[in-house]
Amino acid sequence: MLDRSRNSTYFYGMNTLPLQKKVQIINLLVEGNSMRAASRIADVSINTISKLLVEVGQACQLFHDEMVCNVEAKRVQADEIWSFVYAKEKNKPQDIESAGDAWTFVGIDSDTKLVISWLLGDRDVETATFFMKDVADRIKGRVQLTTDGLKAYIKAVDAAFPTDDEIDFAQLVKVYGPATGAGDERRYSPAECTGAEKTVIYGQPDEKFISTSHVERQNLTMRMHMRRFTRLTNGFSKKMENHGYAIALHFVYYNFVKQHKTLRTMPAMAAGLMKGFMSIEDIVKLVPEPVQGKRGQYKKKSTAE
Repeated sequence: MLDRSRNSTYFYGMNTLPLQKKVQIINLLVEGNSMRAASRIADVSINTISKLLVEVGQACQLFHDEMVCNVEAKRVQADEIWSFVYAKEKNKPQDIESAGDAWTFVGIDSDTKLVISWLLGDRDVETATFFMKDVADRIKGRVQLTTDGLKAYIKAVDAAFPTDDEIDFAQLVKVYGPATGAGDERRYSPAECTGAEKTVIYGQPDEKFISTSHVERQNLTMRMHMRRFTRLTNGFSKKMENHGYAIALHFVYYNFVKQHKTLRTMPAMAAGLMKGFMSIEDIVKLVPEPVQGKRGQYKKKSTAE
C-alpha cells in the first residue's frame, strides 16, 4: 500500500496543488512530454494532470480570443495538420462518436509568425469556412493568403472575404516523387518534393510570396511540442475535448511565451499585441482562483439512545 503520509504531491487535489508544481506540469506538457511522463516527473497523479490541462486549456482559449484581434497581417499562410483521437479512422469503434481522424486548421502571419487562428474539426468545407471566417475577423486591411490545394478553401475564402478588395488569394500545390530508400526505410522516409504549382484564385497576389513554408514549419513545431501529435506514439489523445485544450495551450505558449529564434522575440510582441514577455506562470495564472465560501458552523450529529 502507498504511504499517504510521505512528503509528496501525488495526493494533492487541484485546490491544494502549489503554483510552482502547476508551472512545472504545464512546462512539461508544452515541451513535448506525455501526460504519463509529466505524472512521473512531477510526482502527481495523471488525473491531476488531466484536470489541470482542462482548466488551463479553457483559460487559454478565452485568452487567445481576447488578445489576438485587429492583427495587421499582410501575408497569411493556412494549412491543416492531421492527428487522431482514441483510434485512427479505420480502427475507430462505432460507439465512440468523437473517435477517428482530427484535423487542425492553422493560420499564421508569415512576417511575425503569429498564429492568428486555429480550428479543430473535419477536413471539409464547413470546418474550412468557419476557420476562414475567424481568420477574417481577426485581421484588418488587405491580406495575401496562401493555402495548399484543398478545394474546400475556395468556398471558404469566398464566404469569409466576399469582396475582391479584401484579399489576394493563391493556392500552392507541391508535387512529390516516391520516397527514397530501400525496403522498410521507405515507410519512414519523406517523399521528395519535385516541384510546386502556383494557382491564383482571387486578386493579384505577389508570386514571390506564394508560399506555405512558414505554416508547414509550424506543423513541425506542433508535433515537437505536443506528444499527442507525435507520429508512431501511444501518447495520442483519448478525448476530443482534451485534444482541443492541449492545442489551445500550445498556441498561447507559442504566441506569448516561446521566443522565436529568427525574430528573437515572441510572435505576439512582434505583432504588437503585447509589450513584454509572458511566462509559464502567467499562463497558469490565467485560471481564476476558486472562490472558497465560508464554512458553516459544525453541528455534532446526535445518536438515538
